[in-house]
Amino acid sequence: MADGRLTASRLRDVRSWPAAARVGAIYLAARLVTTGIMLLVAQTSPADSRYGPDPGLVDYILGWDAQWYWSVAASGYPTDLPLTDTGDVAENAWAFLPLYAWLAASIGGVFGAWWAGALLVSLAAGYGACLALHALLRARFDDGRATWGVVLLAAGPLAALFQVGYAESLFLALLIAALLCIERRRWGWLYLLIPIMGFTRPGVLALALLIGLYGLWRLVPVVRRTMGGPTRAEVGHILGLGALATVVGFAWPRIAGLVTGEPDAYLETELAWRRGWTGDDGGFAPFSGWPQAAAVWADIWGVPVGAGYALLAALVVVAAAVILWGTRRAGAVLSLWGAAYVVYLLAVFFPQSSVFRLLLPLAPLACALLAWPRSRALRAVVLALCLVGQWAWIHGMYGLGNTFWLIP
Repeated sequence: MADGRLTASRLRDVRSWPAAARVGAIYLAARLVTTGIMLLVAQTSPADSRYGPDPGLVDYILGWDAQWYWSVAASGYPTDLPLTDTGDVAENAWAFLPLYAWLAASIGGVFGAWWAGALLVSLAAGYGACLALHALLRARFDDGRATWGVVLLAAGPLAALFQVGYAESLFLALLIAALLCIERRRWGWLYLLIPIMGFTRPGVLALALLIGLYGLWRLVPVVRRTMGGPTRAEVGHILGLGALATVVGFAWPRIAGLVTGEPDAYLETELAWRRGWTGDDGGFAPFSGWPQAAAVWADIWGVPVGAGYALLAALVVVAAAVILWGTRRAGAVLSLWGAAYVVYLLAVFFPQSSVFRLLLPLAPLACALLAWPRSRALRAVVLALCLVGQWAWIHGMYGLGNTFWLIP
């Protein structure tokens, strides 16, 4: 065969393909598997499911929070906050940032349906996240481990988020690109990525914390000896980007307050979802959500509240241990990101049915840690667990979705 043409043997040897093609093939295969799971779940959907006994893929694409993003695209944001019968702020569109909704609308307009644009944005962003993860893992691993990390992301338990109308896939792609920029010290791109992230979904404040932690880490003596201390230009970027991420992180609450005339419009909107669980009319205090949830879940499970607090403490200890253990394997940037995001979740989040979805930004760290072993048997077990977890999540959140704790 003439030079430049792919032979049959080269086609069979996926390792010889360019990274973009290999990642694309893995991602396509994973999306076909996820689609198959969704179709199987739809066929077995019970009558008491949110979607009824005969849902279709479009129903799942538009399910749950996708309806809020569609509402943002179709109707914008309310200037007068809706109220409940008790006078509290009701659930409303201010809880959902606009970029994903508007981007899906602009693309969906070509096809005559918002859901089509949402699907294409999520699919494209998922591929971008996988491609960026491969580049990020190559900074520490060989190509085989980096590719295996991509398999785990593409086929992980939350992989359905790559093909439904949620902003998670777009945020994840932007996040991994930002982590890659920090790893490579390409600071200029972050001035563009941070504002885009800040209007995609909440979480950019965790990136501000990461940038601060990274700056402190670069000052540690042992790091200074191996990498060299930060230059003046780097110090300027770290300070400037940390400030930018902080300002962007608080921008949306300010915008909501200006539009509605209610300074706490965004905070009260977010608390509307929490009140559905706690019935509490109190305000927000940092780090209060998880202890509150521990008591709520203990009551749901019918165990002493002390058991709920003990479980919470154990989860925090385990998370800290995993992050510390993974520092040498995953590298400083991913480990610091894990620490920053866990602190952010502990500070602002009330863990309820969407807690697993909220853990998706930790996927780069998880994939790096799980990509380390080379054992084929162990990898097969991990992949099988990912697929089982994927089926369980889709079955519970979409196939059933028939109770308050089965909402993605």
